[in-house]
Amino acid sequence: MSENIPNQGNGLMDSLAALATTFVAIIHTRLELLSTDIEEEREHVLSLVKLSLIALFCLMLGMLLIAVLLIVALWDTYRLAAIGSLASFFIIAGMIAWYLAKRKAKAKPRLFLSSLLELRKDREKIDSR
Repeated sequence: MSENIPNQGNGLMDSLAALATTFVAIIHTRLELLSTDIEEEREHVLSLVKLSLIALFCLMLGMLLIAVLLIVALWDTYRLAAIGSLASFFIIAGMIAWYLAKRKAKAKPRLFLSSLLELRKDREKIDSR
């Protein structure tokens, strides 16, 4: 009977070691998911900033060219078509970039969504036991 006691102690220690290993593996997986979510959010914000800057640049350049167009309107006739078409191009490009930035900002999924879904699955597995 005294031989069973040390074996039970080793069994308990082995179980605790296995539990600790499993716990560390779960934490490692969750941290990897969290870092992936943070990286995706960073990429999303950077692309949104880029599109916004392009939109602002194009709209400002279009406004400048419209001002030049109004000034040149009193001069010869063919310069107006060139400046007007350039101003129209930049304004349209700016509006398109602005629309894309707004659409992209609205379409972004919730932050840490994949991590939250994985944690929900883990909780459901634990609750089912």
